[in-house]
Amino acid sequence: MDEIRVQIASDSDTVVARQAGRDAALRMGLSRTEATFVATAISEIARNITVHAGRGEILIRARTEGGRTGMLVVATDEGPGIADLDAVLRDDFTSLAGLGVGLWGARKLMDEITITSESGKGTTVSMTKWCGPNEVTGLLG
Repeated sequence: MDEIRVQIASDSDTVVARQAGRDAALRMGLSRTEATFVATAISEIARNITVHAGRGEILIRARTEGGRTGMLVVATDEGPGIADLDAVLRDDFTSLAGLGVGLWGARKLMDEITITSESGKGTTVSMTKWCGPNEVTGLLG
């Protein structure tokens, strides 16, 4: 299956990544609501990249595991990293640079999320939205 890569350096790149994620989710067989969740999560994470790191990349591809199929979104940057990841994931966190709902919001919208961050080296956010049991899975590309 093809993968989609979108370089993120501006708000317009965020729009491109969001639309690419939504379109791919629909082609994979995710419902319109789930595709909207994917698109919104991508927007939140891409905005974090532009605000906190300046630039990065969003990778979108199919994921299969244990008989399930879903969409994997991996966002990477080489920014300053996240000093207190636990604090950022709390629902009462607010950052000075944004709304403070980026990672927390993405975590609520996606089925799985893994975040790794190292001070001075950047952050990687891996998110999965699984296809439901009644959905037909198509090709990404």
